[in-house]
Amino acid sequence: MKVIILSAGQGRRLLPYTESTPKCVLELGDRSALEWQLKALKVSGASEVVVVSGFQAPKVKAVVEGFTDLPVRVSHNPFYAHSDNLGTCWIVRHEMHQPFVIINGDTMFEPDIFANLLAAPARYPITLVTNRKAAYDADDMKVVLDGDRLLRVDKRLDVNAVSGESIGMIRFTEQGAALFRRQLEQMMENESTLKRWYLSAIDGLAELGYVGTVSTNGLAWCEIDSPDDLAHAQKTVPGWWTEDALRARELERSDS
Repeated sequence: MKVIILSAGQGRRLLPYTESTPKCVLELGDRSALEWQLKALKVSGASEVVVVSGFQAPKVKAVVEGFTDLPVRVSHNPFYAHSDNLGTCWIVRHEMHQPFVIINGDTMFEPDIFANLLAAPARYPITLVTNRKAAYDADDMKVVLDGDRLLRVDKRLDVNAVSGESIGMIRFTEQGAALFRRQLEQMMENESTLKRWYLSAIDGLAELGYVGTVSTNGLAWCEIDSPDDLAHAQKTVPGWWTEDALRARELERSDS
């Protein structure tokens, strides 16, 4: 499965850590966030990866060139400073002519989350990974569901009505890719959409019934959006790859 990782932004909420370093290149233990993502994708079914760079692109390219375990290449968004990730998706829409998965550049995940997404039935052209927790705040990308169908996805949804949150990982079938490309092109005809999230395109397609969901099912993930998030990820992510953690995952697979 082809994967597109959106890593164009600077991550201003992480300043001063991102003053000259993209947040995907920030170190979590002995390697960068992007390297951890690529490692997880390697063991869980990705066939190729396109990393979309922007801020400090040479540093992103250096990480990609140093990773030799999986076919990985960089596609650059020269307009990253003038758009949000909807514009970044539009820049690489030529990469979306086959089934693929989008992953946010700040989404860290246990590899089984990606593997389970690939294995999930394609009941909808687009499938979004969701997570449930006890409470949601203003920064969470909240979702409203009807069973496994996505009805809405937006940060501004009423917390009393939400069913969970998006973790920033979405699978597209060939039909879903075509729907998403068309939605991107229609939205980008209006310059006001330059500062919108790509999930606003998913929200529009969800209202038409094209988007389903799968759950993380309790598997671990985190995002890197603030200094507190970074500290948490630095403590947590390397722990997913200890010998004990790997052995536990193998035992879970053999029992299922």
